[in-house]
Amino acid sequence: MNKPYIVCHMMMSLDGRIDCQMTSKLRGTKEYYETLSELNVPTTLSGRVTAELEMALPGKFSSKDHTTFGKEGFSKKQDATGYEVVVDTHGTLLWDKQEGEKPLLVITSEQVSQEYLHYLDEQNISWIAVGKNKIDLPKATDILRNEFEVERMAVVGGSAINTSFLDLGLLDEISILIGPGVDGRKGMPTVFDNMSTSREVIHLELKDVKKYEDGAVWLRYVL
Repeated sequence: MNKPYIVCHMMMSLDGRIDCQMTSKLRGTKEYYETLSELNVPTTLSGRVTAELEMALPGKFSSKDHTTFGKEGFSKKQDATGYEVVVDTHGTLLWDKQEGEKPLLVITSEQVSQEYLHYLDEQNISWIAVGKNKIDLPKATDILRNEFEVERMAVVGGSAINTSFLDLGLLDEISILIGPGVDGRKGMPTVFDNMSTSREVIHLELKDVKKYEDGAVWLRYVL
């Protein structure tokens, strides 16, 4: 498998919570974007829930014809130095037509409807369809590297997509910015959650530590 160098980059409270509304109130938010830039990752990837909350248009796509695509494929609308990648297994999110310098790229499973892929085409949005019943992330990263020439990429949440990449051994590095605060609310999302692996712990090697005047701390680990 040929894949990009993949970093999971997150901001969290001291107790590991990553709820965006909470972390936006922590000191260190400015440093989150500065550290993301320092990682030199022109391409970023978000899960469906994060994208729905922060990026997509309101509402959900409704197919009149539910014929599935039913095969592996991709559509590259333009060459770019970096992409805004969104994982959307069944193809439900709505988007503006793409015209920016950092184009959107949607990854779905092969269960996506042909009608949704046609909708993405009309919006000038690149897409990858891979995986019979769920997205085949290893194959998707292979396509990102070989067909879209993505060399470095950051997975920027949320919890489910972070865990999927970790579970499949696709992460090369974990980058955590800790804001000086505690969330403490029960049931809030964490950086990683609900691992399927039977391993008791995944061991990491510390790469770098940096502290900031506002109390934030940046930790980098390699796997």
